[in-house]
Amino acid sequence: MNTQTNSAPLLDLEPAARQIAGMLDTIDDARLAGPTPCPGVTVGAMLAHVEGLAVAFRDAARKELGATTDTAPSVESGVLADGWRSTLPVALDEMVATWRSLDAWQGMTRAGSVDLPGEVAGMVALNELVLHGWDLARSTGQPYGAEEAHLRNTLALLADLGDNPPPTSPFGPPVPVAGDAPLLDRAVARSGRRPDWQPEG
Repeated sequence: MNTQTNSAPLLDLEPAARQIAGMLDTIDDARLAGPTPCPGVTVGAMLAHVEGLAVAFRDAARKELGATTDTAPSVESGVLADGWRSTLPVALDEMVATWRSLDAWQGMTRAGSVDLPGEVAGMVALNELVLHGWDLARSTGQPYGAEEAHLRNTLALLADLGDNPPPTSPFGPPVPVAGDAPLLDRAVARSGRRPDWQPEG
């Protein structure tokens, strides 16, 4: 998949990051212990994971490899730091800014302890924002919309895993949905999530 022209990447992470940042003010502390579509993952752990991945993919874009890029992701064990309402939007903004550089999409880099081409890393970063944005929206009762190009990026990435992702994959087997289901539902289902998931109560 060609993601860039001679002047700028075609995939801008800003709309997906903005979706997440726009939810934060309406997530009160009482919701942090609530469930998400990812089994065993609370809203607080998901927010911590999003902040961690924003920092990791920011550094991956800069090719500043180290502790942030060498750690395998573990969303279940995320601990939300004090001040997250201020630090998470900043981390998202920095992530977006770094992936607007053509250099970020070129050469090799590392994220989640995996070496991969910059172009692939950028696509993975966007996929993370899209899916976890949906996770947070569904968990906290907020609307969610994603750009068509972003959803097609998610579908393309997850299609490469096939119908039986390896045990090491963070994604489960695809959930069946109708062929004419909305693109968002198809992308969510391809990741192993149920598009109709709702928190109990």
